[in-house]
Amino acid sequence: MKDTKATIRYAGDDFFVAVPPSGHALTLDIKRDRSSAASPAELLLVALGGCTAADVVDILRKKREQVTEYRVEVHGERREEHPRSFRRIEVRHIVTGRGLTEKSVAHAIQLSDEKYCGVAATLRPTAEIVTSYEIHEAT
Repeated sequence: MKDTKATIRYAGDDFFVAVPPSGHALTLDIKRDRSSAASPAELLLVALGGCTAADVVDILRKKREQVTEYRVEVHGERREEHPRSFRRIEVRHIVTGRGLTEKSVAHAIQLSDEKYCGVAATLRPTAEIVTSYEIHEAT
């Protein structure tokens, strides 16, 4: 098991500075009305999107698919009661490329969702994760 350590320090006025194991600091803002940096819950959505995006791009590259543009949109619905965890997260993959096959794209997303994405595996016991995709031909 790889040991990883993140450090989060209070910086005052509801700001925190987080330093993940990579050493690249980022700011967190927990004052909702100010919204001058990401909140911890927002970063969770970003982590899920980034994790699956990295998997899908890598898998499609190995399949020699020609991806010219790719984005992931992640929408989370939180529970009303505390601790206000996510109850449902929708992950939409929008893939553009030359001659992309639906079979390859669907398979890459399925592999990420069911096998490789550790963030999805961590969230799945408490949140329903629904994935979808659209494929566009590059012009």
